Amino acid sequence: MMILITGGSKCGKSRYAESLFAEFSGRKYYMATMMPFGDEAHEAIERHRKMRASKGFETIEKYTDVGEADIEPGSAVLLECLGNLVANEMFGEGIFPADCKNKIFCDIIELKDKASLLVIVTNDVGSDSLFYESGTEKFIEVLGQLNSEIAEASEKVVECVYGIPVVLKDNFIHSDNSVNEVDDINDNQNGSDHGKGECGC
Repeated sequence: MMILITGGSKCGKSRYAESLFAEFSGRKYYMATMMPFGDEAHEAIERHRKMRASKGFETIEKYTDVGEADIEPGSAVLLECLGNLVANEMFGEGIFPADCKNKIFCDIIELKDKASLLVIVTNDVGSDSLFYESGTEKFIEVLGQLNSEIAEASEKVVECVYGIPVVLKDNFIHSDNSVNEVDDINDNQNGSDHGKGECGC
């Protein structure tokens, strides 16, 4: 199952995302996509790594090519965040690859195929009307398109607004209006089909 969590800055996305793993009984990974720059960033990353370890997460620093991540099949992954991943893929080599969006989407689907649960934290970048320089405009365009495509491929989409999770899409609401995503995932950690080939690659 794939869950997309979106929202503005400091809106509670990370806290809500981590809460989804509280009852998961398998192996849990936190996939960090932010490149560390400077001693202060390294110290913050190490502090956050220890904090997540206390919650049962193993941290993987993966700045590009997330589909190649070495994770245990049937495990759970929290990827944070999609915006950093897009920036790394777009600007890491100093040039913009023409197929960047499709490549990232295929990587995401490949990661989903390996995991029982993939939770992706992203940013709402399309709600203002300001003009930016061309590189930033392209970044906003690619991230916005990816947000839409990943939302369509996800079983659940949640927007965090002032710390309140607002469900925009949920394919796991049962007839009695109960939601048992974690039970469904824990029951199918071994050998389940996670929709391979959805990206068409």
